[in-house]
Amino acid sequence: MSKIVIISGASSGFGALTARALVDAGHTVYAGMRNIAGRNAIAAAEAEAYSDRLRPVEMDVLDQRSVDAAVAKVVADEGRLDVVVHNAGHMVLGAAEAFTPEQYASVYDTNVLSTQRLNRAALPYLRKRGDGLVVWVGSSSTRGGTPPFLAPYFAAKAAMDALAVSYATELTRFGIDSTIIVPGAFTRGTNHFANAGYADDKEIAAVYDEKYAGFSEEVARRLADLLPEDADPAEVARQIVRVVDLPKGQRPFRVHVDPAEDGAELVNAVGDAVRRQFFRRIGFPEFVTPVR
Repeated sequence: MSKIVIISGASSGFGALTARALVDAGHTVYAGMRNIAGRNAIAAAEAEAYSDRLRPVEMDVLDQRSVDAAVAKVVADEGRLDVVVHNAGHMVLGAAEAFTPEQYASVYDTNVLSTQRLNRAALPYLRKRGDGLVVWVGSSSTRGGTPPFLAPYFAAKAAMDALAVSYATELTRFGIDSTIIVPGAFTRGTNHFANAGYADDKEIAAVYDEKYAGFSEEVARRLADLLPEDADPAEVARQIVRVVDLPKGQRPFRVHVDPAEDGAELVNAVGDAVRRQFFRRIGFPEFVTPVR
């Protein structure tokens, strides 16, 4: 059955790949982008040219009014909303100490609070219908190998993962599915690393550079060396399509897409098993699966 989907951060990267893959699978996708008339005008035009079922929609995930308006437009146009994909995110590189508290707050705003804004706009429609799917695009960095000089991003992704786990439980009695997609470090095929931000405190950054000169570049190179030649970021999009197309109640709680195999899948398997066991111990096994 064709679904109505909204995706945050869909101008490029995993978001753009997912939007196109979902359209190819027969779904109608509203691709959330910031500043469609300006910085993302080309991305919006390319989306419109791809298919009449791929529709760019103005959505600044840092602005609740913008997010509310985007979701309202989807419902007004289609009469319903079936799937929410939390994809918006921003990476930063540098020594943890060199980032100001304001920078940490900004990274948290983009990667974590953006999901809360979109949930508050979209979930009332899903709850009213007693149906729907929330997809969270996380990161293997929350549980797997965590190289240094990515602390603000890793911390934000860990917070988003924790939020996703709690939401998954709280939405079960409303009949809403949740899936966390866990991509590894794709160092090619997206602009994730190329568009990364850097620490504002240049003085402290310089102190760390004395001890770790060229370290970030070396880590990026070694991460790239871990990737098989056939590693394809479009696999993330394909897995999201697979989850969307699965029957309600049969969707996996997590899906790892990590060609580098940094260990997150192993650690998450243990943590998620403990979660399921805990719900059984306290007498709420139904929290693992949404009400049909």
